[in-house]
Amino acid sequence: MLNNENFLQFTRANEWGIESNADVLSATSLDNGVGVEVWDSGVIVFTPANSTPATKGSLDLVLSCAVHGDETAPIEICDELIEAIREQSLTPAVRVMFIIANPAAINIGKRFVDENMNRLFSGAHSEGEGLSNNERVRAKAIEGYVQRFFEQAPAGERQRLHYDMHTAIRDSQHEKFAVYPFTHGKPYKKAQLQLLAAMGVDTVLLHEGPTTTFSYFSVRQFDADAFTLELGKVRPFGENPVENFAACRSTLRQLIAGQDLALGEFDPARHHIYQVLRSINRTQQDFELNFADDVANFTEFEPGYVLARDGDKAYPVLEKGEAIIFPNAKVALGQRALITVKEIDPGQLNLV
Repeated sequence: MLNNENFLQFTRANEWGIESNADVLSATSLDNGVGVEVWDSGVIVFTPANSTPATKGSLDLVLSCAVHGDETAPIEICDELIEAIREQSLTPAVRVMFIIANPAAINIGKRFVDENMNRLFSGAHSEGEGLSNNERVRAKAIEGYVQRFFEQAPAGERQRLHYDMHTAIRDSQHEKFAVYPFTHGKPYKKAQLQLLAAMGVDTVLLHEGPTTTFSYFSVRQFDADAFTLELGKVRPFGENPVENFAACRSTLRQLIAGQDLALGEFDPARHHIYQVLRSINRTQQDFELNFADDVANFTEFEPGYVLARDGDKAYPVLEKGEAIIFPNAKVALGQRALITVKEIDPGQLNLV
């Protein structure tokens, strides 16, 4: 199906997927024995030549991008990795699936077409008005692909890892950070924090409850180690500074190739850990944030400062060290417009 066509170009040309009665649209093997399967536009799976559950092949890795179509750096990273595998300059030693989630939004250079896809997982695509737009249909299909990928893994003890890669709308005092989805009481993992740090992501936000994000879907449904990665700021294609993503690219290549990352001993001082204090939703048409559009994520405000007004309701800062993240006054009614967070000592965490 692909021949010599770039997979991202193929995906963008078939922006809402390809209808087919077959589970696999195209299957082949590269000269090095690596299996290649195209399950849909934007969904491609690579299987190592030796896919037995040996130690180096026991990882099932999902790398997703373009849940928001204007977040170009992760798209460029995935495109580079996919083509490196196809050109055989990178040889997978683990099963890896790439998902380019919302190609239609890429094509118009927007965050989404009709609805924020990162609010449509864990079945949210079929709630309320049901499968009423293409983003909802696509989110449901993606859930099915992730399920199939994990369930088709060889028998034996395996690790499931999912990085859903994004870039943020605004600058951040921590340029790169990860959202660690709600674990339902399970301990946080030192090795996962170390992997994030190796990717240049030393700041982690611990989510406080269930969500409808893509990464939480993988955590809850498949007991995967999954993270939403914010790798910098939204920029147009071709304007992402290559050096800003060198550690991320290098670490992902090593994971795919099954190489030892030599993470060493866990050092709590290497990590900035934030917990969520509050989520502030927009419930009124008359909603405003009381700070400038260029205020960076993780900026602190003094106690008493009014962060937002939702109609007649004001939201002042409640305690010292309270900072803002993900502010967006233009969200739909009922959706989250702002999170406030506070840094905590990593020593407070339940870590294994």
